[in-house]
Amino acid sequence: MRRLVPLLWPCITLSLVLLLWPAMSVASTPALDLDEGWEYRWGDSPLLADGTPAWLRESAPEGTWQSIDFPSNPPGREGRRHAWFRITLPAGEWRDPVLYVYSIDLIAQAFLDDVLIYQHGSFDERGEGPFVGWPWHMISLPEDFAGRQLSFRVYSNYTDIGLWGEVRLMDRPDLFTMILQRSATDLAVSAFCLLLALLAAGFALVQQRRRNFIGIALFSFATGIMILAETQASQFLLARPLAWDYMAAGGYFALPVGIGLLLETWFSGRQKRWIRYLWQFHLGYWLLAIGLALAGVVNLSSTFPVYDVLLAISLPLLFTLLIASLKRLGGEQRLIIAAYGVFALLLLLDMSVAHGLLAWQRIPVSLGALLFSLVIVAISLRHYARTQRELVVLNQRLEKEVAERTGELQQMVERFRIFSYQDPLTGLKNRRYFNEMLAREAALAKRGTPLTLAMLDIDHFKLFNDLHGHEAGDSVLVTTARLIGEHFREADVVCRLGGEEFVILMPSTAEGQAREAIERLLEAVRRHRFEHGDSALGRVALSCGIASYPTHTDDPCALVQLADTALYHAKRSGRDRCETYASTVT
Repeated sequence: MRRLVPLLWPCITLSLVLLLWPAMSVASTPALDLDEGWEYRWGDSPLLADGTPAWLRESAPEGTWQSIDFPSNPPGREGRRHAWFRITLPAGEWRDPVLYVYSIDLIAQAFLDDVLIYQHGSFDERGEGPFVGWPWHMISLPEDFAGRQLSFRVYSNYTDIGLWGEVRLMDRPDLFTMILQRSATDLAVSAFCLLLALLAAGFALVQQRRRNFIGIALFSFATGIMILAETQASQFLLARPLAWDYMAAGGYFALPVGIGLLLETWFSGRQKRWIRYLWQFHLGYWLLAIGLALAGVVNLSSTFPVYDVLLAISLPLLFTLLIASLKRLGGEQRLIIAAYGVFALLLLLDMSVAHGLLAWQRIPVSLGALLFSLVIVAISLRHYARTQRELVVLNQRLEKEVAERTGELQQMVERFRIFSYQDPLTGLKNRRYFNEMLAREAALAKRGTPLTLAMLDIDHFKLFNDLHGHEAGDSVLVTTARLIGEHFREADVVCRLGGEEFVILMPSTAEGQAREAIERLLEAVRRHRFEHGDSALGRVALSCGIASYPTHTDDPCALVQLADTALYHAKRSGRDRCETYASTVT
C-alpha cells in the first residue's frame, strides 16, 4: 500500500501548477487547427545519397499525392504500413510557434521542406521500427515557417496509420496551458481513485468482508493508474511514453477483474459462476498480453484492439446477468451497478472513437470513474454513519447492562458476605466473623479498654437431640440464639461457633458486668418454655465460662482459651451455671 502514496503527490503537484499557470501565461494568437489542406501518398520514399527522402526534393507525377481532410487512415490501405502526409503551413503571428499533434500511429519523422525537425521512434533500413508509445507531440517550428511544406513519414503495423486526434499550430506556452487545463480533472480523479484504493486495501486487511474491499481496491487502483497514464500531463512527470502505455494497458485490462471480484460476492449459483468466469478470463488475457508484450513477442499496441473486442463482448454479458438478478439486489448494490454502467458506457464510447466508429472527440472517462468512486465513498460513509449510530445504541445498552450486572454482582457479593459471616440456622454471626472481630477488638483493648468473652454451651444437647429429634434440636438452637441476642447490647458480638456452642464478645465490659448479664440470661433460659410444634420440650439449661482482659490475661487473644477452660469447669461443677476463669484457677 505504501507504493500508492508516491503516485498521489505528482497528481496534487500538477493540479497546483494548473492553478498558477494561467496567471503566468501571456495572451497570444489563438491556436489554428490544421484540419484541411493535407495530402497523402502511400508507400515509403527511397533515400538519396545523403539520407534525405527523395520525395522531399523530387517532383512527383500529377495524381501521386491525393487530397485528404485529416492526415489519418487514408482510403485504400490494403495492408500497407507506410504513408506520407504533407501540408503547406499557413502564416500566423505566434511568438514561439509549435505544432501540436495529439498522437501518431505509430512512429514518424517530420520534415520542414527537406530538413528533419522531429522524430518519434526509430526507423531501420526498411523504414520500419518498434512501437514506442502514444504520447502527444510538440514539434518546434522556426519563425519563418509560413508557406513552407511540412511532411510526415509514417510507419504503422497497427489498425490505424497516420496522425490522430488533433493537429494544431499554436504558441508553446498556450500548449502547456492547454495540456494542464485538460489534465486537471484527470489528475484529481486519478489521485482520488488511488486514495480510495489505498483505503480499501487497508480495510481488506482488517475487515471480514475482505473480497468486497479487494475488488474495490483493485478496481480503483486500475482506474487511477489508467487515468493517470492516459492523461497528457503524465509526460511532465516522466518522459517515458511506452512506460505510461504499459501502465495504461495494465489498468485498462484489469478493470473487469476488479469489478468482477466485487460483483461475485453478491451472487450465488449460476450468476456467481459466470461472473467468475468473466473476470478470470480477463485476468488470463491481462497476464498473457502484458507478458507477451514485455517479452517482445508482440507489440503492446496490438493488444489493445483484441482487448477492446473482448470487452465489447463481456460487458453486455455481464450486464445481462446483472439485470436478470436486479430485483434481488439491494438499493446500494443497484446504485453501484448504475455507476459502473455509466463508466462502462463512457469506456465503450472512448473505444468507438479510438477505432474511428465515432468522430474524434475527448470522452470524459475520468468523470465516469469519479462517479463510481463517489458512489463507493457515499455508501461507505452511509455505512460508517449507521455503524456509529449502532455503536452509540450498543454502547448505551452495554452501559445499562453493565450497570445492572454490577448492581446484581454487588447484591450477590453482599449476600455472599452476609452468608460467609452468618450462621444459616440461627441468624447469628459465625466463627469466621467471630475470629475477625476478636482480632479487631483485641487490638482496641490493648489501648486500655476492658474486653470480656463468654462461651456458652447447651447442657446435654446431644441427649436432647436423641430424645426429641434433630428438628426439635434445631428449634431449641434458634430459640436459644434469640434469647441470647435479647440480653446483650448491639455493641456486643454474639456468634454461634458450631453445634450447641455460642460465644459472646463484650467490648468495654468488665468481668462483673458480663457476669450479671450472663446470670440474667441463664435465668431467662430456665424460665422459658421450649416447644416444637404442639409438643413441649421440657427444661433447657446453659453452662457458661467467662474470661476478661486485663483481669485474667495480658493477651486479649488468649480469652477464647481461658473462657473455654472456665466453661469446662462449669460443666464439671454441675452445669446450668456460670464460672469465671479466676474461679477455675482458685
